[in-house]
Amino acid sequence: MKKNHMTGYSRKHPPGIVVRRDVAEAVVREAYRGKLDCAIAFKIADQLGVLPQDVGLAADLKDVSIVKCQLGLYGYRDKEKRLIPAKSVSFTLEDAIRSCLTDGKLPCKKAWDIAFETGLRKTDVSSACEALGIKISRCQLGAF
Repeated sequence: MKKNHMTGYSRKHPPGIVVRRDVAEAVVREAYRGKLDCAIAFKIADQLGVLPQDVGLAADLKDVSIVKCQLGLYGYRDKEKRLIPAKSVSFTLEDAIRSCLTDGKLPCKKAWDIAFETGLRKTDVSSACEALGIKISRCQLGAF
């Protein structure tokens, strides 16, 4: 990808920034109506051996929006958030979450790590955060 036309999402980035052509092509190929599912973005990163943030950057530069956040935080048709606060949060899960906070927020990557380490779904971790009043930050794809 050679140019940044500075439209839409691309305005989030400095002029002249570039991404690998194969990453940009995969984003365009996998996007549907200008939208790319979070899960597919991670699949692209895995297949091409790049960081998720590289796929997110390519999406921005191609003005493709990331949808269907795997934590349930954004990109769902019926409402912006798909997540419901957990009715209760175990002490173990709360401790795991609180031990990973940065500036009072849980980075997206840490939420994924906690889900993997505990065998919970990613949305279980984000629902626990919602119940605890803890915001999730630093999307791995750069969406927030």
